[in-house]
Amino acid sequence: MSLLLELSAVEASYGVIRALQGVSLEVGDGDMVALLGANGAGKSTTLRSISGMVPPTSGQILFDGKSLAGLTPNEIVKLGIAHVPEGRKIFKDLTVSENLRMGAYSRSDKTGIIEDTDMVLNLFPRLKEREGQLGGSLSGGEQQMLAIGRGLMARPRLLLLDEPSLGLAPIIIADIFTTLKAVNAERRMTMLIVEQNANVALKNCHFGYVLRVGKVAVSGESEKLRTNREVVESYLGVH
Repeated sequence: MSLLLELSAVEASYGVIRALQGVSLEVGDGDMVALLGANGAGKSTTLRSISGMVPPTSGQILFDGKSLAGLTPNEIVKLGIAHVPEGRKIFKDLTVSENLRMGAYSRSDKTGIIEDTDMVLNLFPRLKEREGQLGGSLSGGEQQMLAIGRGLMARPRLLLLDEPSLGLAPIIIADIFTTLKAVNAERRMTMLIVEQNANVALKNCHFGYVLRVGKVAVSGESEKLRTNREVVESYLGVH
């Protein structure tokens, strides 16, 4: 397996609070990997450390063999990493089309941007129907689709997704993960997905890591994690 992302003993803090206490994980090129755990386990901080929003205090993050140390979030996006944050964070006063264009801010290939806009609108037909609507007028599910579409507009090699199912109806969650799996298969786009919904995450991802208090507690192939009694009872809360 060719590795695209490697974290080695990564630590990160918010003031005196140590959110990550030596996280090590690997994401293979073309894989979908789930990052699971309870609230406060360090899942979101792991993604923010990768995207440069919370620089690690120690440890190493390698993307395609190159260190991300000292790089700004903007520089990291240009390397090929896009972050879809928890809570969507779309631009509510911009239209769907304008939100998507914001996702391509680091690109200058006009033809490619047009192609990717069409690709996103085909992936999410609901967005196509609402191209001219303001982001703030969309439903929660549509806003999540828009947030993912905006991330895809950066044409990343690695897509970081933070709680894509949060607050959504099961049918919308299923649609979103079906779309993510299609993008992964067709574009070989690597994904690292933070999820509270362990069943959904492990059903759709190839591999999983479970964080507990800022450290990796368990890891393995998704199918094995789904049947691991310790993981199910102690970490995932799935019965």
